Amino acid sequence: MQNTEVAKVLVVDDNEANRLLAQHTLEDEGYTVVLANGGAEAIAAFEREPADCILLDIRMPDMDGFLVCERIRALPHGPETPVLFLTALRDVDTFDRAIRVGGDDFLTKPLRPAELVVRVRSALKLRRMSGELREHYDLLKRQRDDLLRLQLQKERLTAFVVHDLKTPVGSLDLHAQVLQRHAGLPADARESVSAIRGEVRQLIRMISNLLDLSKADEGQLAPKPSDCDVRELIDEVLEDLRMNAEARGVVLRSALDAERMHADQDLIQRVLANLVENAIRYSPRETAVSVTSMPVTDGIELRVADAGPGIALEMRAKVFNAFAQLGYGSERAVASGSRGLGLTFCKLAVEAHGGRIWVEDAAPGAIFCVRLPHGS
Repeated sequence: MQNTEVAKVLVVDDNEANRLLAQHTLEDEGYTVVLANGGAEAIAAFEREPADCILLDIRMPDMDGFLVCERIRALPHGPETPVLFLTALRDVDTFDRAIRVGGDDFLTKPLRPAELVVRVRSALKLRRMSGELREHYDLLKRQRDDLLRLQLQKERLTAFVVHDLKTPVGSLDLHAQVLQRHAGLPADARESVSAIRGEVRQLIRMISNLLDLSKADEGQLAPKPSDCDVRELIDEVLEDLRMNAEARGVVLRSALDAERMHADQDLIQRVLANLVENAIRYSPRETAVSVTSMPVTDGIELRVADAGPGIALEMRAKVFNAFAQLGYGSERAVASGSRGLGLTFCKLAVEAHGGRIWVEDAAPGAIFCVRLPHGS
């Protein structure tokens, strides 16, 4: 085998952009890269001169990556050449088949250059391992594969459950609306129905967050921006959460210096709803939660402030981690369970717009800041 600095990597993908990204990334690290835009071309290239490592797409028009891998494994030097599958199909069946045909690793799209370099470097090092070390690695790899398979099964089950929840929850909201319009409904019953609708809307938002997190894992969370009325968007968020705030003795306020933005209205509305709901949850009675908008040099900034216990400086970056369990001041903590995904969704949705989200000190309280660029 060649030295790592001049190792040859065969990149097989029918998408030119993916091929070029892999090529530039690996060549910058000193590897020699051979490109193939399909299975037949890849097999011919390997027959001419075997590569030291293969980066192999799964979905290709002439023959899929599984068949390419099986045919290369049957060629001289094929059995010992590391094959790293690259695919957007993040599911258990695809993973199992990749392992069955002899795949050494499994990368999901969109391709992250830093991860690609690490995986290729590791594959090449493992190829040179002694027999004893190889046995230890094979054991660790089997354990890693088992863990990844469990993770994929969990993701698939979550996606099924969340998708199936949408129908009954939507039906609850529909029946609540019918009751609200009933002329003879007593005042206390009407208030209860309104509370039910408020809770149902929170459930719908949580379900949508989970679905969008799944899309983000697959690189499919793509905003559909349009010109938005900021005042209308914020007023709707505050109106939806007003009963929740009143029940907790919290006042909702808004102050808008920027009234237009270009963004995906549904995603940003849910971002603000998550932030406002979170602020209400941790606000003391007889305090206010305020939502403000202001123009900035490169776009618009939205801020949600509360007067709660605040978030310690060292914890502020971690609050956006999924299911984070963190101390907020002396008492505040991110809610566990699916609510703990609300801030994670906010970060992914804002970053999908090319923006950023962070936390500042309100002294007392916390300010969640969202900055969206022009034309996002």
